Amino acid sequence: MDLTELRKEIDKIDSQLVKLYEDRMEVSKKVADYKIKTGKKVFDREREIQKLNSVKALAHSDFNKTGVEELFSQIMSMSRKLQYQMLQDEGASLRLPFIQLDGIDKNACRVCYQGAEGAYSEIATMKFFGEKVNSYHVDSFRDAFCALEEGSADYAVLPIENSTAGIVSEIYDLLSEFECYIIGEQIIEIRHCLMGVPGATLDDIKSVYSHPQSLMQSSRFLSEHPAINQISMKNNAFAARKVAEDGDRTQAAIASSRAAEIYGLDIIREGINQADSNSTRFIVVTNQKVFFKGARKISICLEIPHEAGSLYHIMSHFIYNNLNMTGIESRPIEDRDWEYRFFIDFDGNLEESAVKNALRGLREEAKMLRILGNY
Repeated sequence: MDLTELRKEIDKIDSQLVKLYEDRMEVSKKVADYKIKTGKKVFDREREIQKLNSVKALAHSDFNKTGVEELFSQIMSMSRKLQYQMLQDEGASLRLPFIQLDGIDKNACRVCYQGAEGAYSEIATMKFFGEKVNSYHVDSFRDAFCALEEGSADYAVLPIENSTAGIVSEIYDLLSEFECYIIGEQIIEIRHCLMGVPGATLDDIKSVYSHPQSLMQSSRFLSEHPAINQISMKNNAFAARKVAEDGDRTQAAIASSRAAEIYGLDIIREGINQADSNSTRFIVVTNQKVFFKGARKISICLEIPHEAGSLYHIMSHFIYNNLNMTGIESRPIEDRDWEYRFFIDFDGNLEESAVKNALRGLREEAKMLRILGNY
């Protein structure tokens, strides 16, 4: 047989496969009807494992067994998604414990941020809530989450990602630990300045204080001055405050121009971070399950079975529902070696049927699912 004849043979088999697939999906609709009437869950892991084992046993080689397992995993996945859609169409809409708001009174809320006056977090707070915001600072990210939990703050503004340094992993871990929810985000351009006490020059500086990330982002400039000792601090504004309080001409800080203004320091060099484009994304967090009308980004956190193909099947819910996934990060789960918690961002609103359909599938198939916010 030549290639043309072989392709005709494949086409004939493929048409039969399509017919059989459609026949199977028709039966899946009847299964969905039964589950809707009885309230039975769509996803039955034990049944699927049994089914995969039985169809694999029908194959005659190890290669075909693997292929059959993958093929039927996909077929059963599509069957589940059809059933989830039928549940949605039948009015069995996923109920989400989130309240939609038109907005917030930014003049009647109390906001906290980590650091001190002049920190980039304060700048993000003022950008989002306005310059007259009723705000205060705390020493650590955990303190900010505790303030939300105990009610001493209505909102917290926290850095979650920098365009050059990457994610702030501690924030992801705290989001999974505390019952807090993202209601907004603010992106701030980062422009580091080297600052010292009035009259100090670059030749005077022997030590520089700043956050480790700021030191790293300014490494090119600092490498040109190897005699300067680099000292890490928890926050840029803390560094600026220390230099101001010590009044030592040999000390400098790397922080924002606002920090220099607040603490009465002279800017020795502006824009010493090497990246021409350097921004930090801040999230606005609250302890209430609310979202604003018109919100277009959703963040979720989930855990999945520690087995081959788990993440692949989870991702298929976004594809099937035509949802654009914009980010995914993983963090190790404490006390569970080599298992990870995934944080996913995607476009959508909690009121949309496609989003509800995807979340229904994710909730049934993940070991744990939390909606972190719609903003």
